[in-house]
Order: sequence, then C-alpha cells, then structure tokens
Amino acid sequence: MSEEEKIAGLREQKKRETYERIAEVGLAMFLERGFEATTIDEIAEGSGISRRTFFYYFRSKEDVLLAHPGSGFSASLRDTVLKESAAQKPMVAIESCLIRLASRHEAPKSIAFDALLRSTDSLRERKKLLFLELEGVLCSAMDEVWPEEASQKGRNRLIATTAIGVLRISLDEWRDAGGKKKLAAYLQNNFNRLKTQL
Repeated sequence: MSEEEKIAGLREQKKRETYERIAEVGLAMFLERGFEATTIDEIAEGSGISRRTFFYYFRSKEDVLLAHPGSGFSASLRDTVLKESAAQKPMVAIESCLIRLASRHEAPKSIAFDALLRSTDSLRERKKLLFLELEGVLCSAMDEVWPEEASQKGRNRLIATTAIGVLRISLDEWRDAGGKKKLAAYLQNNFNRLKTQL
C-alpha cells in the first residue's frame, strides 16, 4: 500500500468516526432533552466540531436521528430471511421471521427511538419512509430466496408490502396497549386475521 493510499484510508476512517460520533451524541441529547429542545449548535459542541463541520456531515437534526441504526432491525430481517428454506411458502417464512425478531422492538432503546420518531410531524413523515425502505429490504431478500416468485410480476413485493403492513399495525396496537402483551402476540393475531380474510 502506497503512502497516499494509507493517508486516504486514514482520512476516510476519521470521517466515518466523526459521522458516527455526531450521530451518537445527537441521539443521546435527543433522548435526554427531547428532539425539539436540542439544537444543532449543542450537537456540534458535544461532538467537538464546529457548526460548519456539522453541515459537512448532516443537513439537519432529522438526518442525525435517522443516521442512527436503532435496533438494527432492517439488517437482522434481511439476514434472517436469507437463512430461510426456499421450500417454504414465502408468506409463512416472513411471518415466522417477523415474530422471531419482534423482541428487538421491545428493547428500551428501540422504544425511546420510536418515541422520538413520533415526536414531530416531520419525523412522523420520515418514519413512514423507514417502513417503505424496510419493505424494499425485505423484498430484495425474498428475491434472493424465492427468485421464481420475483419473476411473477411483483409477487414478492406484494408479500413484503403486506407483511410490513402487518408489522406496522401490530406495533401501533402494542404501543397503544402500553406493551401489556408481547409484540409477537399482536403479530401472530394479525397474521391469523389476514389468513382468515384470504
């Protein structure tokens, strides 16, 4: 490796570390003070950077919040789906995956992160986009496991959209009930209701 490549590698590593530090500091401040009460200047100061440097990495406070991976649910869902047997029906496998991963949403950090995403109109809109992205991740993983379904005019996309819709409704019901039952119970119930309708 040349000296120039080493310098470039160190520069990229420093950028990545700064990006991650800003995201972590921002999330900690949002959780402690609330999203609206936290300023960009405070995040910059807490991260040891200038306001100008902040805007090199992020356009807004919303971007800082959304840079945080949360529970890692999206990556875990993809990995879990890719381990499924193609001999199963896709919807059966996806139901099983979502139920197995449900407890990730019940972790205190995930609950706090979700509350932040529901704290303002702009973040609620961004949260909707996160579910759309999750549908895309799920559909992409399904296309790898069930490629013959992918060729059937968007069948995997239909299943992914339906399954994430069930997840959204189940999360709303679980949250509205104050988490009295496990999220997995709401998921199971809603998948059963869907089967009854079909």
